[in-house]
Amino acid sequence: MVRGRRSSDSSAIASLDRDSVGDTRWPVRTPAYAPGALLPKHRVIAFYGNPLSRRMGILGELDPEPMLKKLDTEVAAWRRADPSTPVMPALHLVATVAQGAAGADGTWRTRMGDSLIMKVIRMAETRNAIVFLDIQVGKSTIQAELPPLMKWLERPNVHLGIDAEFSMKDGSNPGRRVGTYDARDINWVQTQMSELIRRKNLAPKILVVHRYTRPMITNYRNIAFDPHVQIVMHMDGWGTPPIKIASFRSYIQSEPVQFAGFKLFYKNDVRAGSQMMEPGEVLRLWPKPFYIQYQ
Repeated sequence: MVRGRRSSDSSAIASLDRDSVGDTRWPVRTPAYAPGALLPKHRVIAFYGNPLSRRMGILGELDPEPMLKKLDTEVAAWRRADPSTPVMPALHLVATVAQGAAGADGTWRTRMGDSLIMKVIRMAETRNAIVFLDIQVGKSTIQAELPPLMKWLERPNVHLGIDAEFSMKDGSNPGRRVGTYDARDINWVQTQMSELIRRKNLAPKILVVHRYTRPMITNYRNIAFDPHVQIVMHMDGWGTPPIKIASFRSYIQSEPVQFAGFKLFYKNDVRAGSQMMEPGEVLRLWPKPFYIQYQ
């Protein structure tokens, strides 16, 4: 336990040791994935954001070399915390960004150019890291926003993320209320990825689905299994350890899909005077997350 941890935080973390008792839902039993699947043989440690924004996440908050050195430090910490699970570093780029204005086409989103995506891929290559391209559709649709990025998914080291927070199916402006995806959307994305993977003879890819409320993902039981796509349901909420743990239990642990993810915020997690959870504490979650994202 971290020295100086508040008693409420310590109590919440200590309670994690009881979660796995009698819980047979995890790990989720699925048929075998195609050869070359990263999970659960690896744990992915990802830095999230966009190099064009200092506010969106650590990927853009720091200049490239200090950012990559900080990623090296986090990767080393996770290797120490769980030497039995190889760590895969990653850069998680928001490649389609929800906007605060409609824009010329009324979609409330902006697509990043090829040069920026290539810049992040090259940064990742200096660390033998993988890359995630993340989509915030705004008032567009995932069916319209995924196709322009498919050419990048032909690269073996590029994977995908989709953010339900900014999928504004009710017509609300992004940021005003939380958006949503249904199992049908997730299955459609899986199908597009799987067809590409089989056509190009690629190893399975990871699909990260952001979630920090229950309504963000509907009909989770209908999410299909595909041997070429590994779904990570990613707990994307910030706050004190008790808040984050309660959220994880509520809609990750209790609604099993395939793999679990967990997000750590360098700034938002410490707003209330708490300390950001450390790797050894996160590893006490049940199920153990195999995708960790830092923002």
